[in-house]
Amino acid sequence: MSYAPASARLLPAFSDDWRRWVAENLMLDVGPDAVVATLVANGFPAAQATREVQQALASPYLAGARQGRSILHNRLAKRDWLLDIYRKLNRQRDGEGSGAIERRHRLTRDEFYQQYYLANRPVIISGMLDNWPAMHRWNFDYLRQHFGEREVEVQMGRNRDVNYEINSPQHKQLIRFGDYIDMVLLAGNSNDFYMTANNSSRNKQALRELWQDIELIPEYLDPDSEQDGFFWFGPAGTRTPFHHDLTNNFLAQVMGRKHVKLIPACELANVYNHKHCYTPVDGSTLDFERFPLLREVQLLECILEPGELLFLPVGCWHYVEGLDPSISMSFINFRLDNDYASFYRTYQAV
Repeated sequence: MSYAPASARLLPAFSDDWRRWVAENLMLDVGPDAVVATLVANGFPAAQATREVQQALASPYLAGARQGRSILHNRLAKRDWLLDIYRKLNRQRDGEGSGAIERRHRLTRDEFYQQYYLANRPVIISGMLDNWPAMHRWNFDYLRQHFGEREVEVQMGRNRDVNYEINSPQHKQLIRFGDYIDMVLLAGNSNDFYMTANNSSRNKQALRELWQDIELIPEYLDPDSEQDGFFWFGPAGTRTPFHHDLTNNFLAQVMGRKHVKLIPACELANVYNHKHCYTPVDGSTLDFERFPLLREVQLLECILEPGELLFLPVGCWHYVEGLDPSISMSFINFRLDNDYASFYRTYQAV
């Protein structure tokens, strides 16, 4: 069905605005008669309206645009077919309906990279954090005693903003670390405040000694990289909404547990990606009535325990919810090339 431009009643003559409108509707396969009828209804003489539509139909520019649209449609259809191949292979490999993320103990470097990193497959690895001093040092008393007077940056007031993750720069606030620890302990279950990777540039300086309590897992990560991890700390109930990253990631759980839901990157067509790397799908309760295509996706999930390392492949959609007051570290400095952002083109749109 055709529609008129907003400025229709303001146009005394057949302007370029109207010509763009004619071309747009013809490109959308609105019938020429319907386009003419709308023009006549907006005050144009039938002969003039017919002439303009016929000229548009005869234009080599419109013909070229239609051919380009057809080519683009076919290319997208072929890409969807390729993604569907990977969706089918994932189910055959993982078992239809299993929903489990594979767990492995102390993978060798070659096993990790060949079987998971290069295959874009998630995996939970145990045993790799056993030598971290953080695993036995980090608790609330230790953090308060050694760092309580430091000023840190936190995401605050998240409950007032449904798009708190997209708008994360607007939620940054400074607070004394000891006061923040008390908030975490008293909060019970809350998503209103969370110290995340978005605060890392400031907090790594404020809490710099904490980085001495972790090791960069040289089996998998580049020890010479300038990037040495992001610090996450919040109460039970913190939520990181469904999104995908532009890099491969490790999530190392130090304190508490987290519930993680994953959707493989090849499920993109069914995830309702509406802006950049986000989706309006609520990971806490999947709404199959509002988002029926979700019924088609392969959903994997796990409870990430202290001492476990979760590999999140680039492009993989993930939702993370804290089940306890928890601290995590995340890493992106892998030994193989992890640059996928330099050729990412949809920061502001899908």
